[in-house]
Parts: sequence; C-alpha cells; structure tokens
Amino acid sequence: MLREVTADRYVTPLREGGSLPGLVEAGAGGLWVAKFVGAAQGRKALVAEVVSGELARRLGFRVPELARMEVDPRVAVGEPDQQVQDLVKASGGTNLGMAYLSGALGFDPLAFPVDPKLAGRVVWFDALIGNVDRSWRNPNLLVHGGELWLIDHGASLIFHHNWPRAAASARKGFDASDHVLLPFGPDVATADAELGPRVTEALLREVLALVPDVWLDAEPGFDDPDAVRAAYVAQLAARAAGPREWVSL
Repeated sequence: MLREVTADRYVTPLREGGSLPGLVEAGAGGLWVAKFVGAAQGRKALVAEVVSGELARRLGFRVPELARMEVDPRVAVGEPDQQVQDLVKASGGTNLGMAYLSGALGFDPLAFPVDPKLAGRVVWFDALIGNVDRSWRNPNLLVHGGELWLIDHGASLIFHHNWPRAAASARKGFDASDHVLLPFGPDVATADAELGPRVTEALLREVLALVPDVWLDAEPGFDDPDAVRAAYVAQLAARAAGPREWVSL
C-alpha cells in the first residue's frame, strides 16, 4: 500500500502543469506535489500516475515517492486564486502526493547528456505505457543529485479511456520520433532484452494493488475495483509479451 499523508497546508500552485498541481505541506513539514482528483483529467490520471510510476520504480528508474494524500477542502481557504479554491473544494478525500525534490532542475538535453543505454530504457518504458508526454516541449524529467528522475505519467495508459477497444490496442506501435531522448541514440534493443522479461503478471498485480479502490469504483463495464485491476494487468501483460515490436524511432 502507498504511504498515506494528510495535507496540512496548501503552499502554492504549480502552474507549469495543465492539471494545476499544488505544492502542499503534509506530515511533519514535508513538501509534496499534490495531484488533485478534481482536476479536468480526473481520477484516471491519478491511476496512470501510480501504475506507471510504481512500475517504473520496480524496473529500476528513479521516481519520486508517491503517496495517498488525504485532502480536506478547507486546506486552501487562504488561497486567493478562485480557480485553485474551486479545484481543492472538488478534491476532498483521496488524492495523489508526489514527494517534492528540493533543488531538482528541469531536464535540459543541452546541459545534461544521457548515455544511450539509459535513454533506451526510458524510451522503451514510455513505449510500454504509451506515454506521449516526454517530448522536447514537455520532457517530464528532472535532474536531482546528478541523476535522471521520471515524473508526471498522468497522460500514459490511454487505453483506459476506452475499455471496450483496449484489447485491440495492446500491440499498437509507439512513435518515438518526438521523444526528448531521441538525440542520444537510445539503445532500445538492449533495454527490451533486459526489461521485457521483467514485466510479469505477478509484478503488474503488485503494482495494481497500490491503486486505491476509490479511484476504481463504479468504472463502467466492471463489477468492482478488483475487476478493473485485472483488466489493467491483462492489458499491460499482453503488451509486454514478446515479440515486442512497438517502438518506431
């Protein structure tokens, strides 16, 4: 289960993100980036954050800690921006917290070279989860402690927006031509040989178990949250099964 924290104080909105995440103080003064369930992208963006982020962590990528964040709508009562107040009011209950990496810098491909092996691993992983939001316009990568960190996976797993057609897209190709790491000559073949066999149904079930029931309840076409989890496992397992020919550089 993800660690649970409680939002004690809304600090400031982070306007770089389209979903208007916020910097929040929670638990002994710790700072977290809050992703709100009341944002336009809704709860499925939070599901994608957990599934993709925790799968990435288990495959050896650096990902900030993710937590269940309980939010009282009154936490933003002092925020002067009405848009922020409306968002937090619509997000009472369980939201997503991402540990704030103090001092981290946004990834700049001109200032931080990435070796082909690591670049290949990131491109391969983005192809697995269907993440189109790692372009030069919006890298969603941070540099912290001299290392590359993966963040913001809410736009991945697009298949869950249309479950009736999800199975047909399991082997769909992935166009990496706009990927921010493409200039570094990503070694996708080595990444595939290393990471592909590690994406097992057991690993996927472990990751899906971390998703709170409240984000899966009342999903059309499913009886209960466990049925939704099983559908995610089946979809990602089918994509990870060999041969994996979904990356187009």
